[in-house]
Amino acid sequence: MAGIPLHHVWQYTDVDRAFWHEHLEGWVPERIIDAHTHVADPALRVEPVTDEMRRQYWVSEVNEPMCAEDAARCTGIVFPGRQVTQVAVGSPSLAFDIERANEALRRECLARGWHALTVCPPQWTAERVAEELKKPGVLGLKPYYTLIARDPTTRDAHLEASIFDFLPRHVLEAAEEAGAWITLHVPRAERLPHPDNLREIREIRRRYPNVVLVIAHLGRCYTEPHAREGLLPLAADPGLYFDNSAVLNPAVHRLALETIGPERILYGTDNPVFYMRGRRQWRGRSYVNRTSHPFHFNAEREPPEVEAGYTLYMYEALRALKDACRATGIDARGVQGILHDNAQRLIDRVLRTTHADPG
Repeated sequence: MAGIPLHHVWQYTDVDRAFWHEHLEGWVPERIIDAHTHVADPALRVEPVTDEMRRQYWVSEVNEPMCAEDAARCTGIVFPGRQVTQVAVGSPSLAFDIERANEALRRECLARGWHALTVCPPQWTAERVAEELKKPGVLGLKPYYTLIARDPTTRDAHLEASIFDFLPRHVLEAAEEAGAWITLHVPRAERLPHPDNLREIREIRRRYPNVVLVIAHLGRCYTEPHAREGLLPLAADPGLYFDNSAVLNPAVHRLALETIGPERILYGTDNPVFYMRGRRQWRGRSYVNRTSHPFHFNAEREPPEVEAGYTLYMYEALRALKDACRATGIDARGVQGILHDNAQRLIDRVLRTTHADPG
């Protein structure tokens, strides 16, 4: 069967169909909530990505913005026979028209039965945040350190910022009053284990307990050392949640299941990035992305016969989660929790306390 176009340079092929049927068809539940996916109209980009930026960071090469129509189409392809809802966020970047992009995403989410996280610059006042959280279709906020200030030369100008530099306390106070959802991408090169990240997350949980705080990407713990150092110190807080988007390492999934438990983990794809074909390999505290496309970052190519067997990163992530669930004795009910029920429970909690219910 011919390949089906997905997004950017990727296609859905017979390799992917076979992988789905062998590894995922009998394991993935009928209903899914993708709690971390990016949907952004490319027409609302106001600053193009330069070749310099693409060379600087691998995500910049693969993260082509995906409109809602394409997101829905691709989701139907990669999750055959499944009912999928999305907690969608736009592109958290000042290269986009933030106001128009937020509004466009909100309307798309209302029309499709999805839920939107508003990209929230730290310059917004508490009143502006409160107004946004009352809009139908808006579930919560997506802060990000790149929103602190524009820097066309690097995405990491503010990587070492405090969480409170891009998620100020006045924004948290508005979110606390609304009982809103916040998906937090932690800063700093040391990722979640950085002592200041751990301290600031604990402060947020202590001072703003009504906020539904979801730590993205398991705290950017893509390697086992980061996961062990970052997840264990936060494991005892039953009200802190994590999404597992962009995590390919089965050892990290297993550690997360063993420490924070399946009830506090939400499934996410981080698409469109994870439509990339290939596999990831780990070297201590770092990783290497293998793929079959000649991107700048793809300097360490594998033999053609190996690359021919590559499937989608999002499928590799699901298989890693499946292997970890089986290794830790997580049954079908627990799997359904991770891939759907946990997120639905939090969505229901938010809708009970905000004006975000789409009615």
